[in-house]
Amino acid sequence: MQTRLHFAALLFTSIAFTQVAQADQLAAIKAKGELVCGTLGTDEPNSFIDAKSRQLVGYEVDLCRAIAQGLGVKPVIKQLAVAARIPELQQGRIDILTASLTHNKEREALVDFSLSTFYTGQRVLVKKSSHITTVAGLAGKKVLTVKGGTQEPNIRKAVPGVEVVTFETAGQAYLGLQQGKGAGYVDDEVSLLNNYAKLGAAQKDYLVLPQNISQEVFAFGIRKGETGVKTAVDQVLRGLEKSGEAEKLFFKWYGPTSNVKFQKRTFKIESDKIDA
Repeated sequence: MQTRLHFAALLFTSIAFTQVAQADQLAAIKAKGELVCGTLGTDEPNSFIDAKSRQLVGYEVDLCRAIAQGLGVKPVIKQLAVAARIPELQQGRIDILTASLTHNKEREALVDFSLSTFYTGQRVLVKKSSHITTVAGLAGKKVLTVKGGTQEPNIRKAVPGVEVVTFETAGQAYLGLQQGKGAGYVDDEVSLLNNYAKLGAAQKDYLVLPQNISQEVFAFGIRKGETGVKTAVDQVLRGLEKSGEAEKLFFKWYGPTSNVKFQKRTFKIESDKIDA
């Protein structure tokens, strides 16, 4: 009986400690007066360094600032490498990930996710001189992309036998295509179209393959089990959607006046569910 009582006491203490620990991150964010958002800074228009101000700006940066304002704290933007995103979150060096993070089933074991903030796909850019006109034509060819993202496993799945070379940043991979280091460059549709738009007259030498190799749902990463932070973040995001501010931010960064030139927004920030 005593052993059972001791076990019950330990279990109660463990549950209570877990509940306090989960509440502590939100309390700590408010106590220190700042929300540290980890972002890429290399993925225009989600997050990138503005050439004039030299400051990190973009769609996800603006959403981070809005969340911080909703929590009554100061936003702090910290630049991360793609492969470092989840480790930095798990180790407590940042509070949330606003870093072009794809929400998938595999990552649910590592982090929790906010409401989905963006829906996109992944595409391939090739030089016309390669005579590749379809994704299937990449079979046996060398394709370049960023390390640590979903681009590599997705292109391997779409094109069995493709050779993938990864770089620390998507920009390096894109430059590699221009330098002839591979037959194709894979990235999220928005980032790829943004880079393609910047080619100017040189666009005539490149082709964006018409097929998407995947469908991607972006969300903000939250430390596993931090229900207080998730609830607070989701509440702000729902408020932005309801007020129309979320749609304004979308068109600010992705609309007709941007390099991407999307004419409409086909999603709302309303769910954290994804397809299996």
